[in-house]
Amino acid sequence: MKLMEKILSKENLEMAIKKVKQNKGAPGIDKMKVQEIEYWFEQYQEELISKIMNKQYRPMPVKRVYIPKANGKQRPLGIPTVVDRVIQQAMFQVLSEIYEPIFSEHSFGFRPRRSAHMAMEEVLQYLNEGYEWIVDLDIEKFFDTVNHDKLISILREKVNDATTLHLIRAYLRAGVLDNGLIKSTTIGTPQGGPISVILSNIYLDKFDKELETRNLRFVRYADDCIIFVKSEMSANRVMKSVTSWLERKLFLKVSATKTKVVRPMKGQFLGFTFYKNSQEWRCQPTQDRKKRLYSKIQEYLKRKQAVTRPLAITFIKVNQIVRGWINYFKIGSMKNFIDEFGQWLRHKIRCIIIKQWKKPMTIYRNLMKLNIIYKCKFSDEEIYKCANTRLGWYRRSGLDVVNFILSPKVLSKEKRDRPGLVNPLNYYLKSL
Repeated sequence: MKLMEKILSKENLEMAIKKVKQNKGAPGIDKMKVQEIEYWFEQYQEELISKIMNKQYRPMPVKRVYIPKANGKQRPLGIPTVVDRVIQQAMFQVLSEIYEPIFSEHSFGFRPRRSAHMAMEEVLQYLNEGYEWIVDLDIEKFFDTVNHDKLISILREKVNDATTLHLIRAYLRAGVLDNGLIKSTTIGTPQGGPISVILSNIYLDKFDKELETRNLRFVRYADDCIIFVKSEMSANRVMKSVTSWLERKLFLKVSATKTKVVRPMKGQFLGFTFYKNSQEWRCQPTQDRKKRLYSKIQEYLKRKQAVTRPLAITFIKVNQIVRGWINYFKIGSMKNFIDEFGQWLRHKIRCIIIKQWKKPMTIYRNLMKLNIIYKCKFSDEEIYKCANTRLGWYRRSGLDVVNFILSPKVLSKEKRDRPGLVNPLNYYLKSL
């Protein structure tokens, strides 16, 4: 069976349609939604297969959207049409079967049954084996600078099918619709389509194999790569030689300012930095990632907007953000940080609750009711003073009466349609 016949087989296309529907996602430039895809394929599948097999199919340009990056810049993404997403997903499924067995064991990005946590475990293993100098490689705009001819020549080594290679090149050259103008794409693979992730791994697998032949310890996650050596002199030598190799062989530009040789304490990888206790190297979230968590919650809990929202919606969103962040960084040591963050978060939530109650009489009545239910033993006078104080909302929410009555236990209670507020420290300790 030819490779393209396998890609376009009924079973493979059905699996691809199911996956695209699961992933949801925005429409491309033709505005077709994922819910319409099954009906479309019922109508036009035979015509589509015929066009692809005869090399007559022309993919539509991808829709350019921008998402903010941590450094304030924007990352360009390309959203293919839903039909093109299905075809790309079908190719991804077959190409994965070919390439997964031959990909490097030290590559972890966008691969099945591999994760950032596994990458970090390997990083810590190398550090604890004594490889305490890091070459932190930074490839400039990797997805925008992939050389099409080089990529096709790499693919040709394993994919000996002209129709498949023709379709891949058609996707690479499909163009981008940006601000109403269609721009041609002569280099790069647009981020956003299902096939771009495997093409990037196929392209950089050459680099992985080169590092393996040199017996170097390294970990790669997509275009993020760090190499471990035992001395500063070796690290500088390796940095120069691998930079030269990437530029000569894969036509990639390595950033001269961001690529550096560092000790683990000053290095970072996938949002983690490293420290050594009395026994071993450990990892923890970088200061930048901690600040971003605070900023994200702060932005969502801006008082003017937060008090107008039902508390149930606020709790659901805050719980999603906090759990997602902890699930990613839980392999790092961060007990003290999570404890402090939890106290700060509850203070912000108490402030919103008190302001939603608004009137002194309502504040008094609600605090009194909770005081009796949870046996907090505050006197009527103490609660009355708190309800009628002239302090601002933020300072009032820090008073002992509010802190003890709206305790972590009370905030974590579910109430009809409202979930309980996640306790970050408890959630972190349970996830270990």
